[in-house]
This record gives sequence, structure tokens and C-alpha cells, in this order.
Amino acid sequence: MFKKIFDKKSWSYGLNSFQLIIAVAIFWMATANFSFLSNLLRAYPLTLENTGFLISVLLGFTSLIVLVLALFCHRHTTKPIIILLLFASAFAAYFMDSYHVMLDEQMIANIFTTDTREAAELLSPTMALYVILLGLLPAWLVYRTEINFLPFRGELLSRLKLVGLSLFVMVGMFFLFSPSYTSFFREHKEIRAYFNPGNFVYGTARYVGRWFETDRSVVHALGEDAATPASDVHRELMVMVVGETARADRFSLNGYEKETNPLLQQEDIISFSNFKSCGTLTAISVPCMFSIFRTDEYSATRVATNENALDVLAHAGVNILWRDNNSSSKGVADRIPYQDFRNPAVNPVCDIECRDVGMLTGLQDYIDAQPEGDILIVLHQMGNHGPAYYKRYPENFEKFTPACHTNELSDCTSEEIDNAYDNAILYTDYFLDQTIDLLKQNDGQFETAMLYVSDHGESLGEFGLYLHGMPNFVAPESQRHVPVILWLGSSYDDADPDDIRARRHENFTHDNIFHTLLGFMEIESSIYDKTMDILGEHSEGVGQTTRIPDPTTGNSTPAPLTTGTAS
Repeated sequence: MFKKIFDKKSWSYGLNSFQLIIAVAIFWMATANFSFLSNLLRAYPLTLENTGFLISVLLGFTSLIVLVLALFCHRHTTKPIIILLLFASAFAAYFMDSYHVMLDEQMIANIFTTDTREAAELLSPTMALYVILLGLLPAWLVYRTEINFLPFRGELLSRLKLVGLSLFVMVGMFFLFSPSYTSFFREHKEIRAYFNPGNFVYGTARYVGRWFETDRSVVHALGEDAATPASDVHRELMVMVVGETARADRFSLNGYEKETNPLLQQEDIISFSNFKSCGTLTAISVPCMFSIFRTDEYSATRVATNENALDVLAHAGVNILWRDNNSSSKGVADRIPYQDFRNPAVNPVCDIECRDVGMLTGLQDYIDAQPEGDILIVLHQMGNHGPAYYKRYPENFEKFTPACHTNELSDCTSEEIDNAYDNAILYTDYFLDQTIDLLKQNDGQFETAMLYVSDHGESLGEFGLYLHGMPNFVAPESQRHVPVILWLGSSYDDADPDDIRARRHENFTHDNIFHTLLGFMEIESSIYDKTMDILGEHSEGVGQTTRIPDPTTGNSTPAPLTTGTAS
């Protein structure tokens, strides 16, 4: 009996390649595009007036899948391509349906730069169900199917007919409902980012293609004229904390009703209330905030092939150390000393995971070992990395209850998700306070400061969205409005803290970080722009203009600069 069940011949059946392609396209549209269809219906409700257009979208996008498969699936590639796409589309459907994320080029870049530890936190029974029902079972059926290929000439002729029919349907649907499609393509670009498997196939192709645009092994020098002026007789010591997935509106320092910052509230800190991130993904925001390029100039290739703020500071002789309790520096610290603190052998404060506060271990010894020169220490947090927010804090920090204790956010109430997230903010409050205590011990020998900047925010169920990663043009406020906190030691005398505090409600972005780092270290360089320094005096002019070469095109991009000393 069992031999008969698993015998290949008893399960195999014959289809020609075009029947299989059409069947798979219909299967994807019917089972793996819930997010695409639900967003489509939200924009175009099911009314008598919209019925024709909605049917045309189903036919048109199904024909698009058929067209692409017909072009790339041939005698020896049909099964491998379809099986690979079935598994990938199952994962894509899970993430879009569960967290409402868009799988565009930015999200694909984030996937490729996510380490195994972060990926493991996303595993869940629901994901397994998606993979089995939408990936494993249909892939097994495709594998068992006998494909009856025609002779070369007949196969080519039939393929041309299928391509022609697909194009005919797509073009016909567009012209029949051209006014609706004009609105659809112009006003609802975000809906197309949910189309499965087209979204991740296009995003992956774009991501991979950018790696061939230019030689990334060549990094263009920046700010080689950077130097500490002779007039700077005081040594500077700054600890910059790069936060993870923190929302500005969840800090009680910014008016949140829950007391998530009880320790920082007792310190003389400055909380900037209107700070926007460069992007909504760590892989974008972290390189961007250290780059001289502004948000609207950002590209992964441009940032990867030009030095950043840390390189400029190194040119000036600043002692720099990057400690990481996250996945990586995303390329920012490739040319400076780097320490991975996700390992219990290095980080002494570990339980279910290694804690951010462990990055402070041995820092005083490092500071004491630098006999001269300014010091910048960057601490990259695990912070509020989701969806397993409950793992981001020790048990004794669970102040807000009941808290969500699973990475399956659909199993938790909004209150439980909020509480777990807020408990992680509470732990960040403790970590930052401990960082300030370390700096206070060095206030007599240095001008000290702590700058905390989150990489991006997070959606916690608003508008049905979770996590982050939405493209900037549709990203909700919660994913880009980030907390930024500044603490200045008593020996800091380069600017009046009251003047800085008076600007705490002004609009700033990650674009300001590059020049603020140079400004605090009082670095003299032609690329420093005083008007972009949140610590400096803001003048009306934007300074002179230099041009940074764009390695992807050979053209130049304007970048603001003011020649002079950062002070």
C-alpha cells in the first residue's frame, strides 16, 4: 500500500509546459496575493462601478506572471524556477499578510543583510503553515508532474502564442480601463509592492543589479584635509548610541503617558522632538546617517563607495571604536576598530540574549589606554528589534503588563504588544543612563557628550501595519519619527546648552548627524557645514558647495560645505 502511495508513476500526470505555467499563475493569484488584493479593494471598493476594473486587474496581473514564466521557463529550467518561486512566494505571502510589509528593493536589501539570529526570531508555526501549504505541497506536485514538451519548433511556436496572448490581455485590459489604470499607477504605487511574486522578483533583480553598477572595492576618500586645530586644547570624548527600532512618541521625555524614561528624566538631557530618519530599515538608515549624502541623494552604491563621518574623523586623528550588539555596522565601520558584543565570550551581560549594557564593559580601560587625541565610541544597540520585543529586556524590566511573549504578534492584543515594546524602551533608558554615568567619570579629563539616535521607528498595528521597512514615500510617521537625545558634560564649553535646548523642537533629520559629529570634535575641514550641525549656530546661508563624485554615473552630486573650524 505505502509503496503504491509513494510510487512516482501513481502520482505523476502529464501537462504541457504552458498548462503548468497557467496553473501556477492562477494558484499564485488565488492563494499568495491576499495582501495585494486587500489593498486593492481598500483603494477600489467592490462596487458595480469598480467591478470591471477589479476583474481586469486579476486578469492583467495573472497574465503578467504567465508572460514572465513563458519567457524564462524552458525545457530544463521550468521546474527549478517554479519550485524556487513557490517557496519564495510562500515566505513573501507570510510576511506581507502577517506584518503588512512591502517587499521592495529596500526590503530585499534588508533581507540579504539580516543575520541568522535575527532571521530565527521570525520563525513561527504560522510561517511553517504558509510554507507547507503555499510552498512545499505545490512544489511537490510540480516536481511529480510529467511535462510533455513539444518538439523545438512546436514548443517555440506555442510559446510565442502564449506570450502574445498574455500581452494581448494585458494591453487590452489597460485600454479598456485606461482612466482607472492611470490613477492606479500614479496614485497607488504602494499596492504594486504587494504583488506576489512580482514584488520580490523585481526587488531582487534591482538589488543584485546594483552590485554590478560599479566597483564597490574602490572607496573614494572624503575629508582628507580634516584636522584638529591647534586652538583646540581640550580633548573630546563622545559616546554615540545608535538605537534600533525606537519610536519618538514612546519616550516619556517627549510626552508619552507611560513613564518609559524614569532615569533619563533625572538627567540634564536635551530631547529633540522632531527628528526624522533617513529610511525605515537599518541597512539604509545606519549608513545614511554617517554619510555626507542627504536622504534625497542616498543610494546604497553611493554610500558604499564613499568614506563616511568615521573615516573623516580618523583622518583627523580621532580614536574611534565601534561596538555592536546588533547584526553589523552595515559597512560603516569597515575601516575602523570593530567589536562584536553578541557573543557571551565577549559580553558578560547575557541571559536569553546578550544585553546592550554589556557593551559598556571595559570601556573605561579603552579610554584610559588612549594617551592623546579625541575619542568617539559608537555603541550599536539591539534596542527594540522586533517582533520578539519581549526578548529585548531582562525579566526585571517588565514593568508594563500584560506583555506579549511571542513573535506571533497576531496572537497578542494591542495592549500586550505595546507593553512589550515599551518595556524594551524602559531598558534603553537604563542603558543610556549607565552610559552617562560612565561619561561623568571622565568629565574632568574630557569634554564629554552622549548622543543617542535611533535608526528608524516601528509600526505597532496602526493602520494594520507592523514592524518597519515601508518605502519613505508611504511610510507612516511611526516608522520615521525617531528619538534623539543629547547629554553634555559639565566641561563642555563649545556652545551654550541653553541655545541647543532652544532648538530641540526644530525639524532635524539623519542628514544632520555627519556634521554634528565633526562639530562636537571641533574638526577643521572643507566638508564641514555649520548650518547642518545641531550643536552649532544656524546661519541663513548654506555655505559654499563642493561636488562629491557619484561612482554609479560618473557625474557629481552637490554637497554643502562651509570651510572653517567646527566649533
